[in-house]
Amino acid sequence: MKVFSSVTGSHGHARAVLPVVRALADAGHEVLVATPRHLAEVFEDEPLRVEPVMPDMAQIILQLRAAGTSVLTDEGIDPRLALIALASGPHVTATFNTTHALAEEWGAELVVRDGAELSAVLVAEALGVPHVSAPSGAGNITDAAGIVEALNERRDEVGLPAQDDPFAIYRHGRLDCLPAEYSFGAFPMPEAFAYRQPTDLDRGRSLPADLAAIPGDKPLVLASVGTALPVVLNMEQFGIDLPEDMLSPADTVRAIVHGLSKVDCYAVVASGGFPPEDSDFGDHVLVVDHIPQPLLLESTAAFLTHGGYNSIRESIRAGVPMAVLPQFGDQHHNATRVQDLGLGHHITDVTPDGVAAAVTHLLEDEKTRATTTTAQRRTTALPGVDAVVAHLESLARA
Repeated sequence: MKVFSSVTGSHGHARAVLPVVRALADAGHEVLVATPRHLAEVFEDEPLRVEPVMPDMAQIILQLRAAGTSVLTDEGIDPRLALIALASGPHVTATFNTTHALAEEWGAELVVRDGAELSAVLVAEALGVPHVSAPSGAGNITDAAGIVEALNERRDEVGLPAQDDPFAIYRHGRLDCLPAEYSFGAFPMPEAFAYRQPTDLDRGRSLPADLAAIPGDKPLVLASVGTALPVVLNMEQFGIDLPEDMLSPADTVRAIVHGLSKVDCYAVVASGGFPPEDSDFGDHVLVVDHIPQPLLLESTAAFLTHGGYNSIRESIRAGVPMAVLPQFGDQHHNATRVQDLGLGHHITDVTPDGVAAAVTHLLEDEKTRATTTTAQRRTTALPGVDAVVAHLESLARA
C-alpha cells in the first residue's frame, strides 16, 4: 500500500503523525510525507520518503493576509474564525496544486493528514482514496460545520464537487490516543479510532546523565513550554504579531523557574531554547533546552505544561497530574478540559507566586492524582499502534 501524509505547523504536529507513518512503514507499506522544510528532520531517520514542499505557518498567515482574510470581531481576534481560516483559507488551493501532483505521481492509496491540514482532504477526494486525520490539538478545536463554505470554495477552485456534510473532512474517520470519555474535541466530531499513546517515540534514546542523576528523595516536577513557541516567535521576523492572548515567552519562563524555586522539589524546565534572562533561581531547578519528555514523565510527580495536545496525551499515558499554563491556540481550551476532567489545574496567576502555589497544591492533591491514574489505566487498555495499521489497511481495501 502506498500512503501519502501531509503535515504542517510545529514539531508537535509532526510528532503526532510520526507513530502512524512509522508503523505503516515498519509494516512494509511505502510512505511519502509532505512537510514544511523545518519539520523534515522529524522524519529523516525513518524508512520513508520526505518531501519538504508544505508551507510553514508564517507563509500561510502571509497568504491569508494577502487574500484579505479577516478573523477580527468587535472584541478582537476570534479564535474559532482564526482556526477556520488556517484550515480552509485560500492557501489550501495553492498547497493542493503542489501536493495533488505529488500524491498522484506517488500512486497514493491512502492519505494520513495532520488534524487541521485540509488540503490533504481535497487530495484524497481528487484521487478517490480514503483519508484519516492523526491526533491533533488544532483539529480538536476546528469547527467542522464552520469550514464547510470556505472549503467548498477551495473545492470549486480545484474542480471538485461541493460537500455539504460537515463531517466530510472525517469521511473515513480520525485517529486519537485517548478513550472517547476523555475527548478534547471542542466541537462535534465522529468518535475516533483510538490507540495507545506510544512511549518510545524517540527510538534508542535514553535519559541524559544529568537527568538520571536527579535524586529521588523529593518529588520531581517537569516543566515545558512546548515545541510550537519557536514557530510562533519566528513569525515576528515576517512582521506577524504574536497571538493577542499570548504571554511574553521571557515572562513565562521567568515565572516558571522562579516559581519552581519556591517549591520543595527537584525541577527540570525545558525552555524550548528560550532560557531565563537571569540565573537567580533555586539550585534545585535545572534549565535545559529540550528533554526526552515521554521518558522523563515516567519518573515525574507533576507536570507544569503549556497544554499542547501531545504533552497532555503523554502526561495521561504516564499517569502524571498537570498544572497547565496555556500560551495560545488550542492550549487554552486544553487547560479548561484538563481541569474539567479532574486531571490537573489551570494556572491563571502567571507569576512566580502563582506558579508555586499551583504546583504545590498539585503535589498535595491526592484526588487529582487518583483521577489521573484512572485515566492512565483506561488509556493503557487501548490497542497499540499496530492496530492502526490493520485499521488503515482495511480502509484502503474497502
